[in-house]
Amino acid sequence: MNDQTMNSIKACAQNISFQPRVLVVDDEARIQAACKRLLTDEGCDVEIAENGIKGLKMIEEKHFDIVLLDLMMPGMSGLDVLTDLKARHPDTVVIVITGYATLEHSVETMKKGAFDFLSKPFSPQELRVVICKAIEFIRTLQDIATEKSRMRVMINSLSDGVLTTDNQKRIALANPAFLKMIGCRKTSVIGHDISEFITEPRLLDMIERAIHQPEDTFAEITDEMIVPFSKGKDEMIIGIRSIPFRDRLNRNLGSVTVFHDITALKKIDQMKSDFVSMVAHEIKSPLNSVLMQLNVVLDGLAGELTEKQKEILSRISDRIISLTTLSTELLDLSKIESGLINQDREALNVYELIRDQVISYRETADAKSIRLVLKETAKGARMMGNRVNIEEVVSNLISNAIRYSPSGGKIEIWADEKNGCVAIQVSDTGFGIPAADQEHIFDRFFRVKNEKTRYINGTGLGLAIVKSIVEAHHGTIEVESTEGKGSCFKVIFPKSEYPF
Repeated sequence: MNDQTMNSIKACAQNISFQPRVLVVDDEARIQAACKRLLTDEGCDVEIAENGIKGLKMIEEKHFDIVLLDLMMPGMSGLDVLTDLKARHPDTVVIVITGYATLEHSVETMKKGAFDFLSKPFSPQELRVVICKAIEFIRTLQDIATEKSRMRVMINSLSDGVLTTDNQKRIALANPAFLKMIGCRKTSVIGHDISEFITEPRLLDMIERAIHQPEDTFAEITDEMIVPFSKGKDEMIIGIRSIPFRDRLNRNLGSVTVFHDITALKKIDQMKSDFVSMVAHEIKSPLNSVLMQLNVVLDGLAGELTEKQKEILSRISDRIISLTTLSTELLDLSKIESGLINQDREALNVYELIRDQVISYRETADAKSIRLVLKETAKGARMMGNRVNIEEVVSNLISNAIRYSPSGGKIEIWADEKNGCVAIQVSDTGFGIPAADQEHIFDRFFRVKNEKTRYINGTGLGLAIVKSIVEAHHGTIEVESTEGKGSCFKVIFPKSEYPF
C-alpha cells in the first residue's frame, strides 16, 4: 500500500463494491465527533454508540464492516463487547481504541479477535492508516468469498462428479453429480469420512495413493469402475481420475477426484467391437475354406502346376494367411475389449511361462541366425493372471523382436521381481523404433514404416493386444528404443490384484 493510498480512505474504498459502514463505540464525545467527521469526509457511512450495550444492539440491527471500540467504558467493558461481538459476527473487523496501550492489553485483544488497535490520543493520519488496512483486509475476504462462490457454482453445475478430501480423508467438497452417482440423498456430506459413503476398495485406494503421493512427483491416478446408480436402473461405468491437492509449498493437503460417466461411450465401443467381431468371424470361415482348397491345388492334387502358377498361388496363399491372422487378432481384441479377459485367473510361475515361449520360438530364431537367450533370473516369481493371455503377451513380444531384428542379432528375455510386482522384459538388437513413432506403437493398426521394415508382414494389432491384456491385469507396459540399435519392452504386473 503506497503513501498516496494511505493518505486517503476513499482511494482504498474504490477497490471494494460497497460503501464502508463504520460503528464508533466510545463514551467520549470528543472521540465520537472527530471520528465521525473524518470518516464521513472520507466517504464512510458512520454511526455512533455511547456504550457497549447500545453498540451490540445496533450491531444486531444492521451490519457494520468496521467497529472502532473503546476498551474502557462504563457499564459493559470493551473486552466483553469484543468477545460477544466476535462470537456473533466473526467477519466484522474490530479496531480497539485505548488510552492504556500496554503489551498485555494488545495481546489480550488480539486473542479475542481484534484486527488492530489505536492508542489515545491518535492523529487523523493514524486513523486513516488503520481504517485503510481494515478495508484492504475486507476486500481480501470479499475476493476470497467471491472466488469460493464462483468455484462452488461452477463445480455444482458440472455433469461430472467431483469429490475433494483433506489429508485425513474427510470430505471437503462433493458436488450434486457425485452424490447422485453414489445414490446419496444427503444434501451435505462435508466433514464426513469418505468411508461412510464409499465402500469400493479400489476407489478408496486411489484416493489414499493420491493423498500420500511423494512431494517430488505429481501423477494422475486413473481407473474405470462400475457403480450401482440406483435400484431398478442400469449400472453406470465411471471413468475416475484422482490427483493430490497441494499448497504453494507443494505439501499434500488432500485429494481431488473426478468421476465421468462413460456408460454411453462404453456401449458405443461395445457395439463397435461386436460389429468388428462379427465381421472378423464371417471373414475367417470362408478364408479358411479358400486356404484349404488352395493348398490342395498347391500340393498338386488337382493336377500338375507350372513353376509360374505355383509362384502366383503361393503369393495368394500368403495374402490369405495374412488376412486370416488379421481376423484372428481382431477377434482377440474384441474379446479383450468386451471384458472376457478378466476370467480364469490362476497363480502363474512367470519364469516357466516365458521359458516355454522361448522354446517354442527357438526354431524360428535359429532360421534367421538370431540368438534367443533366456536369462535365469527370478525363477520363483509368481503372479495372478490368465495363462493364455499372459502367454500371448510374451509370444507377441518375442515374435516382434524376431521379425524386426536382422540376421545375426540377439534377443534376451528375463523376469524381475521387486516391490510387489513382476516385470517381464524382452530386449533385442533390431532395427529400433524412431523417436517420433514410439508414442504410437501401441495404437491399433500402427506400424513403423521405413526401408528396413516395409517388407515385414504384420497387422499392426499385436502391440495393441499386448497393451490391452496388460492393462486388464492392472499392469503397465513401456518401451525404450534407439533407432538402429534395438528396443527393450518392459511389462510390469502386480503380483496380487484387486478382487475381480
